[in-house]
Amino acid sequence: MNQPGGGTRVENPQGFTHTGPGNIYVNVGAHLQDSDKPAFRQVADDLLCQLRRLLVAPVNMGKARATLAETGTVILDGSPGSGRTSAARVLLREYHQDIGVFHELLPGEEDELSLHDPALVEAGDQLLLDLSAADDRQWSAARADLPALRKAVHEQHAHLVVVMPHRGTLDPDLQYYRVEIQHPPGLNVLRRHLRVHGVPYEEYIRPDVTVAEFLHEDRPMREIADFADLVRRARETAPPDEGFAQWCVKAREARNDRRKEVTTFVDELSEASQRALLITVSMLHGAHADVIHRAAQLLLRTLGSPADGIPLLQQKDLAKRLKDISADTGPGGRVRFYKLDYDSAVRAYIWDFMPDLRPYLGTWAADVVDLNDPHLVPAVRDGLVKCVADQYLRTGRWDGLASLAERWSSEAASKARLEAAVHALTCGLGDPAHNREFRERIYHWCAHRRLRGDFAQVLVQICADVLAASHPDQALLRLYYLARRERGTTRALQALCDLASSSRRLRRRLLDRLARSDLSPPDLAIFLRACDPVPLTDSTGTSRALVEENGVQRSLTTCWHAVLAELPRATWQPRAERWLHRVAEDTGHRTAVLLDLLVSAADRCEGRRGEVFAALYASARNAERTAPGRPSRSVAATELLLHKISVAQGIGPAAPPPASAGEARP
Repeated sequence: MNQPGGGTRVENPQGFTHTGPGNIYVNVGAHLQDSDKPAFRQVADDLLCQLRRLLVAPVNMGKARATLAETGTVILDGSPGSGRTSAARVLLREYHQDIGVFHELLPGEEDELSLHDPALVEAGDQLLLDLSAADDRQWSAARADLPALRKAVHEQHAHLVVVMPHRGTLDPDLQYYRVEIQHPPGLNVLRRHLRVHGVPYEEYIRPDVTVAEFLHEDRPMREIADFADLVRRARETAPPDEGFAQWCVKAREARNDRRKEVTTFVDELSEASQRALLITVSMLHGAHADVIHRAAQLLLRTLGSPADGIPLLQQKDLAKRLKDISADTGPGGRVRFYKLDYDSAVRAYIWDFMPDLRPYLGTWAADVVDLNDPHLVPAVRDGLVKCVADQYLRTGRWDGLASLAERWSSEAASKARLEAAVHALTCGLGDPAHNREFRERIYHWCAHRRLRGDFAQVLVQICADVLAASHPDQALLRLYYLARRERGTTRALQALCDLASSSRRLRRRLLDRLARSDLSPPDLAIFLRACDPVPLTDSTGTSRALVEENGVQRSLTTCWHAVLAELPRATWQPRAERWLHRVAEDTGHRTAVLLDLLVSAADRCEGRRGEVFAALYASARNAERTAPGRPSRSVAATELLLHKISVAQGIGPAAPPPASAGEARP
């Protein structure tokens, strides 16, 4: 995006990708629950649907689709800019279903499973392994693991799309899965984008000289998308007597390097107020004139520029001041430069050649989003944050953007500032060149950093709704650390449990992480929230339930042992009763395993076995009074528990009770 109005990107999307006009909204913070903004995961689905509408099928897309359908795996090759990564995401989207999740594999990153680990794949998962930018070492390591990964994908009825480095070496046994993606016709791509942007068909269907010149050479999909977006923006600001040909000419001119032009123009602006207005319009391009005026005054105060001392009635009006910087107000009072995309050229000039302004711009932007003005709508706030973020990212100063987002979330941060912090970090996570650094920084914050103000709530939102959309394993780990450390709120804990509930694999990983932890009280609190017996015993879409897996049983037993040994009965009894209710609700053998795990955990409490067994039995009797089903089933569950306790103590027969417990026996 080049302005608040939005833009289009279809090549090499990472994480959240804005693929059309409009804005992305977020909802964060302890005092932001009244926000009407949609959750990011829903937005991610909407954006992927938009990508499907925008994508013109590249050459061999049909072959790729057939290979994926037949084998569960396809390896996409193709030159950069051919649309290969967008094609990969669209292919996987076609297999979206109720079971399984989309997961972008990141071999080598923090807490990511290796590609040959079978636990990486769950039933119905849609896996993307984007190695389009991998070096020889990374590609060689991935190739060695691909056979094992393919085997797990096949066994779990999942789907895997690999984007390989262009002209990379591929082993003979994997050649069958390779499909070379080639550029679709550039004119078709441009027209598709224009159609999605709402440009009337009769405008762009006729041949145009500017378009023909632009498409004379093969263009990457990103460049075509950018050109289409420029045409859209030219149309929105054009006078009624201009048509498609004029819009395209303006779009072509906007692609020219305007650094010398901007340098000369800025040199001619000698007054601080003029330069402040120029900067403000470039950063808030398309905002209402009232917002521009107030933000320009705020910038002068932020920079400590003295007032000019001219009486109000003798000062230039805003229209004249805007004209001095080659801008004016259009429909609805929105301020724009005369020349298309001039705002991005000014922003780049200010950032590159006035470096002393950079720290002030971050402070100013935070103050602007806090302004109380009816015209300062979310789209304008988000556009300002993105303009600031783009400059940090364009110049490789990702750490400065990360620090800025942290500072915006300091003590007594407003709702608007918290939303700005989330939006800034989202821009970083969506940047192909720096998204890994942002993921690592977020890990450091969640695991090791003392978090001030409401920054923890910003990180909860980033992990739960942004990172989780494409990298759920990393989001799970970061939410785990946040949940362990949070005080006075349970938002991180709730987000962690919600994420774990979205996938059997994620629930398994969380239980394993808890079992390998120091099992401190915060870990045990997480466990008691995460050990819901219903998903543990559910076998929908798979041959066996989680509770039947040896690794999960070990994790559950380890955690329950720590709970029974360390926590007071009042803390764990409600969860134990929920397990007993589940046994009473379902007569299958899977639920009986729940009792085995409880008894096994209690049996490990050396020196307190009898006391813990008695507490479990008392909890079962109490569960009889609160069970939602037939009382006889709850009684049977209690008798079966008592039988298993007796066997563990060596004082009862191995066979379960015959009659009254029959409903609860396997």
